[in-house]
Amino acid sequence: MITDYKLDKSVPIPLYYQLKTIIQTEIDKGSYQPDDIIPTEEELIHIFGVSRTTVRQAISELVQEGQLYRIKSKGTFVAHKKINQDFIIRLEPFNDQIRKQNKTPKTQVLALDIVIPPIQAAQALGLGPNDKAIFLSRQRFADDCPLVVVQTYLPYSRCAFVMDHDFTAESLYNILENENPAYKIRYVKRVMEAAKVSSANAKLLEIKTGDPVLFFTSTGYTQDDIPLEYSMAYYRADCNKFEITVMA
Repeated sequence: MITDYKLDKSVPIPLYYQLKTIIQTEIDKGSYQPDDIIPTEEELIHIFGVSRTTVRQAISELVQEGQLYRIKSKGTFVAHKKINQDFIIRLEPFNDQIRKQNKTPKTQVLALDIVIPPIQAAQALGLGPNDKAIFLSRQRFADDCPLVVVQTYLPYSRCAFVMDHDFTAESLYNILENENPAYKIRYVKRVMEAAKVSSANAKLLEIKTGDPVLFFTSTGYTQDDIPLEYSMAYYRADCNKFEITVMA
């Protein structure tokens, strides 16, 4: 526990950094679980004999790094570990990514309809003004925590068969490839932006309206450069991080 530690004032390591390391160590050990409250500023001042400024700097850095979060008038709590997403650089089903991190994936289908797509989706898929598309909206979870809302459009003329599938259990990319090997998604063009979440998506993601999300638009292409999928994905910023490897 935190009370088992002492700060060493004889070394050149700043006291706030020593305190920050102690708190981080206890979180990593599992002494504090996600959503557990940590000792108050007053308690930490008393335990370690340091100033309020020292305590606040240690806590503030852990909040900025996503290890802790504050609730006004209630205290400071341990944050949930962020899911490390590498889908920016890898074509891999969501369920496989989540399972690799020893978590349980789940998908809830919010909509599966035939629609006239919005302009940006139609343009991405090369559809005319009266061409129909399949609209698939999904809410996706890791250990029952909502991570992302994904809204996908596919050309109905090519992909009508997806209407017969269960997307709570099946992968879209696997369905496309199994139906027709020529429909295998070979590459994806993605754009990532920071955005504020809408009220509808905030409710689904269990965050507040206007909270930050990571917003992706993706267009998936076959080997023959046919655009077969256009998706908009809204990822919770407090639960996801994205890893990119850049080669020289």
